[in-house]
Amino acid sequence: MLVSATSNQPWNSTHPTLILLPKSKTLHDVNQIHSRLITTGFINNPSLTTRIILNFSSSSHKPLVEFARYLFMSRHFGRKYRKQDNPFLWNAIIKSFSHGEDPREAFVIFNLMLENGVCVDKFSFSLVLKACSRLGLIKEGMQIHGLLGKMEIGSDVFLQNCLMCLYLRCGCLGISRQLFDRMMKRDSVSFNSMIDGYVKHGMVKSARELFDVMPMEQKNLISWNSMISGYARSEEGLRVAWELFEEMPKRDLISWNSMIDGCVKCGKMEDAHHLFNWMPKRDVVSWANMVDGYAKLGEIDIARGLFDEMPERDVISCNAMMAGYVQNGHLMEALKFFHDMLSRKELFPDNATLLITLSAIAQLGHFDEGVALHCYIEDNGFSLSEKLGVALIDMYAKCGSIDNALSVFEDIDDKSIDHWNAIIGGLAIHGLGEVAFELFMEMEKLFVKPDDITFIGVLNACNHAGLVKEGLMCFELMRRVHKVEPKLQHYGCMVDILGRAGHVEEAKKFVEKMPIEPNHVVWRTLLSACRNHENFTIGEPVAKHLISVDSYNPSSYVLLSNIYAGFGMWNDVYRIRMMMKQRDLKKIPGCSQIELEGNVHEFFVRDKSHPQVREIYSMLDSLSTLNSEVAYCKH
Repeated sequence: MLVSATSNQPWNSTHPTLILLPKSKTLHDVNQIHSRLITTGFINNPSLTTRIILNFSSSSHKPLVEFARYLFMSRHFGRKYRKQDNPFLWNAIIKSFSHGEDPREAFVIFNLMLENGVCVDKFSFSLVLKACSRLGLIKEGMQIHGLLGKMEIGSDVFLQNCLMCLYLRCGCLGISRQLFDRMMKRDSVSFNSMIDGYVKHGMVKSARELFDVMPMEQKNLISWNSMISGYARSEEGLRVAWELFEEMPKRDLISWNSMIDGCVKCGKMEDAHHLFNWMPKRDVVSWANMVDGYAKLGEIDIARGLFDEMPERDVISCNAMMAGYVQNGHLMEALKFFHDMLSRKELFPDNATLLITLSAIAQLGHFDEGVALHCYIEDNGFSLSEKLGVALIDMYAKCGSIDNALSVFEDIDDKSIDHWNAIIGGLAIHGLGEVAFELFMEMEKLFVKPDDITFIGVLNACNHAGLVKEGLMCFELMRRVHKVEPKLQHYGCMVDILGRAGHVEEAKKFVEKMPIEPNHVVWRTLLSACRNHENFTIGEPVAKHLISVDSYNPSSYVLLSNIYAGFGMWNDVYRIRMMMKQRDLKKIPGCSQIELEGNVHEFFVRDKSHPQVREIYSMLDSLSTLNSEVAYCKH
């Protein structure tokens, strides 16, 4: 963009500058306008700077918004204001913050208004309340509420609704309801805000009570849709949602989609498909709901058929299809879908897309794919401070590269508890118990509050590394210091720690003292320890107890049979094997997986189904012969 004066528009005319405003987008454009304002002296023209501020403050282009704020602070902020002056310019700047990237600054500008004696109106209040709502600033919101109570406009319905929305957004339903009950006048927004707040917090009964007393002339599509979405979340409520759906005077896309979503969540795909066929108009949400529903039922072909029929697609529908592939074990199809999405360049992946893809890669163990996706995440500026960073750490750990997982973890500045949990869990599966325990101790020093998942990870790490003392210490820290109530998984970890270390008697006492009923996993862990350490006295009654409560699980029979075999009790071994045969129970074979050149190969015990089985067994035989020769030479 080039600034120039023409014979028709002299240099001292503001018209050329005004023409440039709608065309401006970049910092370069802003700098040209700024230089013109200075060289012409129009920087001192309040009328022109006001028009620029109003034009630029609501722009979606950051350089323009920042220039509007600069002009306001440098040219308008310092001048004297009268009480009757309209605060529209101040409101424009507050709005640029309250609806922009830094809502907290809206509160600062609002305070400057008060300090400078500028008259604040209901729009000033509504904008600063919007900023408080976005950030959950309940304390500051209450200060605004207190100030409103001292002003004539404090009882304005519009402002009262803004206050209600703030309290609802911050989870203060009680305060919001008090405010609602004290309102001298209520409109449909008042009722709808309160109903929506109740629905979002799962208080559908309270929402219904309010809906029933709401004047009929104030009920609109928002009121009906809120109630339908609230009821449609559960199987019990779906019947009531149907009644409301049939009763409502008119419906929109949200009404239909809410009902379809409810049917999908309850697994009632026939009803969902009936609605889908019946609805007068469909949008991307309607199609995505159907794709998601069939995918969750395992009907992946129907889901893909619907996806292919979609007249238009968005990233959410693509994510539904990809998630369906992953949930149903079609991991390679999910990856292919992702690569197709990238190659077409019609839709661009969002955080959810990348999370689904990372999950598929982690399950496949495709390290190279993981590295490529990591590069894509970095090149496109995705933040790792939330779930994406957690998934990336988890992916590298599951693909066997704990060094990469640690590198990602260390590079994240704003770590959440989920990041710590992911890396501790990764270290645990790699058998690096000492490193995991050190990280846990670092958490303690940094005052990062651990949760129940943290302790599962640390206890697993201690288990794999044989750190009995450290495991016991973590368990006590969990209970006594952090006041985290142990769950079955924590007790199971402790039994395994003691059992693997040979402390079978202590493990048995630990199970007997558990305040919650031990499940079959805890008992089987103890039985496995008895088998490994040849403890017949404890093992036999534990196995018999397991068989009595979980008679169709073959692992208990196998473990008991192995215990009998270890003591040469062959009659008992035969008896257990016959019992398994009579009950048609078979031992589940062990399975191994290996990735080679992007393909995952799966092998079971005594498996001969692989196309290269002869070469594999030949190689194993030659390795076995080589080991025998080495052993003979050493001897």
